This record gives sequence, structure tokens and C-alpha cells, in this order.
Amino acid sequence: MEVYLRGLCCANCAAKIEREVQNLDNVKKASLNFVNKTLRLESENGKYEEILENSKKIVNRIEPDVGFEVLSDDLDLDELEEEKSSKIEVIKMAISAILLVASIFIENKNETIAFVLGIISYVIVGYEVLLTAVKNILKGEVFDENFLMSVASIGAIIIGEVTEGIAVMLLYSVGEHLQDLAVDNSTKSIKSLVKMKPTYGNLVIGNSIKKVNPKILNVGDIIKILPGEKVPVDSVVISGNSTLDTSSITGESVPVYVESGKEVISGSINNEGVIEAKVEKSFKDSTVSQILEMVQNASNRKSKTENFITVFARYYTPLVVFLAVIIAILPPLATGQSFDKWIYTALTFLVISCPCAMVISIPLTYFAAIGVGSKHGILIKGSNYVETMSQVDTIIFDKTGTLTRGEFKVINVIGIDNDKDYVVEIAKKLEENSNHPIATSIKEYHKKEVQIDAKNISEVPGRGIKGEIEGELVLLGNKKLLEENNIEVIGLESHGTVLYLSKGKKHIGTIEISDTVKDDTVKSLNKLKNLGINKLVMLTGDRKESSEHLAKELKIDEYKSELLPQDKVLEFEKIKNNSQGKVAFVGDGTNDAPVLRLSDVGISMGEYGSDAAIESSDVTIMGEEMYKIPLFYKIAKVTKKIAIQNIVFALGVKIAIMLLGVLGYANMWLAVFADVGVALLAVLNAMRVMLIKE
Repeated sequence: MEVYLRGLCCANCAAKIEREVQNLDNVKKASLNFVNKTLRLESENGKYEEILENSKKIVNRIEPDVGFEVLSDDLDLDELEEEKSSKIEVIKMAISAILLVASIFIENKNETIAFVLGIISYVIVGYEVLLTAVKNILKGEVFDENFLMSVASIGAIIIGEVTEGIAVMLLYSVGEHLQDLAVDNSTKSIKSLVKMKPTYGNLVIGNSIKKVNPKILNVGDIIKILPGEKVPVDSVVISGNSTLDTSSITGESVPVYVESGKEVISGSINNEGVIEAKVEKSFKDSTVSQILEMVQNASNRKSKTENFITVFARYYTPLVVFLAVIIAILPPLATGQSFDKWIYTALTFLVISCPCAMVISIPLTYFAAIGVGSKHGILIKGSNYVETMSQVDTIIFDKTGTLTRGEFKVINVIGIDNDKDYVVEIAKKLEENSNHPIATSIKEYHKKEVQIDAKNISEVPGRGIKGEIEGELVLLGNKKLLEENNIEVIGLESHGTVLYLSKGKKHIGTIEISDTVKDDTVKSLNKLKNLGINKLVMLTGDRKESSEHLAKELKIDEYKSELLPQDKVLEFEKIKNNSQGKVAFVGDGTNDAPVLRLSDVGISMGEYGSDAAIESSDVTIMGEEMYKIPLFYKIAKVTKKIAIQNIVFALGVKIAIMLLGVLGYANMWLAVFADVGVALLAVLNAMRVMLIKE
């Protein structure tokens, strides 16, 4: 269940809302994504009526002007627009600034008029802040930026620093406005990366075409996709041919050629010809919907850094307010100095105390990382996986379809006491219902219809396949499969994959199949090493000879071959237990599901992110390009670095100005910079993540 909080612009208030909603009865988990203004709720028993009612009360109490809209299939986050009043805010700030300058110029000539102009300036720009502060105090919500700025500015006016008090409120308003603009623009730029959601589809009804909402398309419907249009739902071409622009999905600019029988994924754009396709998935289950949902919800799985900032902010502001009170009272009592001086110093503390710089910039940094990843076809399920990836020092790879293309071709067939055609016919019959790349290569090699009748065909995990032909047991697989059945095997030396075929108790043939390394594998593995990965490992069920050859070719540090699925899990656990850092696994998302789930970061890659891949992994690579692995690692490292920079920068500046204030060297102007100025700079620094390139 998700709720859209329209108009939410206070990061500190967002943290309070999240914390209080989390403490409600029957709430399993509450996560507020400040960047896209959504509150995700998980119930203990699946009942949400009371949770929604109480959550709305909390939101209305903390932020009374914020809207509360439950998201549903009919109310999409992408379709919601914020009600902006930017022009009015700018006009108010401009008028306030003009009046303030005028009051300064005539102060020496007529103090009364100058004071009146200053107060008018103050009310224009500070009215909403003051009103909100009063409302919050009446509700028991004291420690927020509205209260802090109100007390600081009014306090300055009371002790005679009228111009400075007014200027503080004006600068605060300008800074908040610029900060909001920066966050809004960054959110737009991130969302624009996945602005691939189709708005309509051409449904074929008899001899006519009807333009419909993609959400009403059903599996089995026939749709027509014209040049320049987006594919509305995942489908299979039944007539026509064209090229598709899949860059918004995979990050790749090279067009993909499609013809009858080929899959077309939602969100891709038809470049040229007219194609008709049969709907394979509903809109909700299609690739584009899965991508949008994953990107929008990724920030709900927060990193440790984000969680730390949330907890830190909870205690930081009250602590600084307490220190401000101590500074205002104790030094003048102890030294006999003027109260005005120390009250002024205490007020600067109040201005500095808001932790918005960190509360806004840290989540924004991770959100930007998820956005730039999606731009390149790297779908990340949560901010926590970005942070974990930055700590990875060992990456383990599957072999087939990951390091290699997984596009097998039969390059040699050996018949022993039988001709080659008989060997291939049996192999094709055994593999006829399999979609494995090896099975596909055999079927591609022998296109003739097979007359042989086979029964009881079943897979032997990690070994191959078996069945019965003419009343005899037939085996097709690796050498161990035959040897375990006491069949003498005539071995074949090869760097490729070798399948041995037996019938009865005799080895009757051998099929040699080749697979090639992806073009960017070597370069990508070298890049990972250069970026700081200590160890690269390959775990595969393939033969030792071919695995050893590939490991040497790719300069992989360690490899294990001829592994059954359960063996792969055991080997992975050994490596993980001996690793000093985090361990990532890269596989195809289906056969490697157990290992993907065990890894600190499970990365699946393959054909446009299958359902199994998205389900079992933490990160899904759309497409098969290896360069996206080092790119993701680079994004993670830079993101973590920027997050730490913002924390150190924000805290460092605030503490430094606090100390300068105590020593009498900092005024409120500097304090405003320590608050809104630092927040704005931190937000801009966070957006550097968006500049990361391949």
C-alpha cells in the first residue's frame, strides 16, 4: 500500500512522519521516500483501513497542508503533478527584498518608517513560516525548522538586530526555495530516465484498429505497432519486421531487429516497419511496468547511511536547542556580560541546528544512483544494494550466458558405430522440449523432422538428460553421466562443450558445441580490477578443460568446474566465509537463483530481465552487456563517496560556525549559510551521481 503526500517539502518532517507511522499498531513496516513523496505501508494482518486513518492523522498533525492520496491502479505516481506556486513565492521574496533594502537606505533619515518597512518585509516573506511554527507548537511539534527560524529571527529583532533578523528570514526563504527547485529538478531528471511508459496500444479487432489504454490489453490480443510508436505490452511478433529502439530499457543505442517469432518488450520504440504482435503479458506484468515499479520503490529499501541520518536527525536538533538555551543563560550569569550578546549567539545556534542538508541530500544521492543505473539498463531494487555493492571485494561469475554469449553452435559430430545423423537425431529427440541454449543449438543444427520415438525423458541435474529409445536407456550429457552409469567413454579434447551419447551400455556418439566470450568481457573484468575488486571467481557446471581455458583467457583469479547446483552453493559459501568484504554473484537469474539469494548482492543478467531474474536477484541487468557490471560498481563507489562527503561537509560547517559563534566571530548571516546554503550545496553535490558515465 502506497500513499502520495502531495506538497511534502520538509525532509525533517518526513522523517518524523515515517517514525510515528512505524510505531502504529499493526504496522509491519513504514518507509517514506522524501524524493518522490510516497509513504509505503506494510500491514501485519493485511488490514489497512485503520492504518490509513491513523497515518492521515499523523500527516495532518505534522504537515497540515500536505495532501494524502492512496495510490492505486487508477492513480499512478507518474500522472500526479505537484501544484506549484513558484512565481508567487518569487514575487513575495522580491517584494520583501526591495522593502528591506529601502528600510536600510532610509534608516538614518527616519527610523520609524524604516522599522515599519522592515516589519512589512518580514511579514511578507515570513508569514507562512511563523503561522506553521505556531500551529506546530500547539500540536506539540516544536523542534522543526519553522520554529527555529521564527525564534531566531524574532529574537534578533527583539534585541535590536532588526535588519539582521529580517534578512535571516528572507535568506532562509530564498535558500529553501532554491533547495526545493534543485530537488524537484533532480527528481524530474531521474524520472525522465524511465519516461518510457506507453500511453496507448492499437488493438486489432477484425479488420479495424482501436486505440486503447494498455492496461486493458489481455494475453492473446493482437496489436499493431506503427513506426514511431511505443510497444505497449510485452508481445511476440506474428507478422512484419522492423528495428526497435530499446535504449530506454537496456541503455543500448544499437537498434534491435525483430521479425515473426521474436519478442518485443514494452517501452521500446518501433523505428521503421509496421508489425503485428500477439500480447504475451498484461500491462502490469510487462517489462516497462516492472522497471517503473522497481525504480520508484527502490528507495524504500534504505541504506545504512540513510537509516543513520534518520536516527541522527532525531537527536541532533533537540541537542542543539538545549545547547542554545545553555549558551543564552550560563555565560552571562557566570561572567556578568550582556545577555544580548549571548542570546544573539544562542540564536545563531538555532539557525544552524536544522539537519536538512543531510536529511535531504543523502536519500537524494542514493535515489540518483538508482536513476542513473536505470538509464543504463541496471535495475536496482534498493538503496541498500548500492551501498553494499560499494563494499564488495569479490565478484563470482557464472560462465554460460554471463561471461560467454550463451549462443552455442554444433561444430563437430562424431558417430561411433553409427552415422552422424542417427547420433544427432537421438540428441534432438531428447532435447526437443528444452529451451536450454545447448538444446537450441542441436535443434538449429539438425532441422529435419525426427522419426525416432523416445519415452520417459527427464533431466539429470548437473549431468544431462536421459530417456528410452527402442526399449533401451539413452543418455546425453557430460562424461560423468556416462561413467556413473558404468559406460566406457571415448573422450574428446576440446575447449568447447562436449556431449556424450550412449544407448544401452555403449557410447555411440559425441557432439562438440562451442560458445564464445562476449566482446566486452575481457575489458569489463580488467575494469573491475582497476576499480578495486580484489578477486574474480568463476563457478560453473562446465567441464574442467573448457573452464580452465576460459579462466586463463580472462585472467580470472579462481575457478571451480563441473559443479552440480548444490555444489555451486557450497563453493559459494566457502568463498563468502573467507572473504574480508562483501561478495556479489553474477548469473542468469534462473539456474543460479539459490546463489543469487545467498550473495550480498545478487546480479542477474540476460534477455531483458526475465521474471525469474527480477524475482531472485537484487540487481537486474537488462540485456547481456558485461560493461554494466563495472559501471554499477563505479556508481556504487561514487555514491557512497558523495554520501560521506555530504555528511562530513554538513556537520563540519555547522560545528565550525557553532564554535565561531561561541567565540564571537560568527553572525546570523553565516548561520543561514550553514543551514540553507550547506543544504543547497549538498543537494547539488548529490546530483553529481547523475554525471557518471560508462
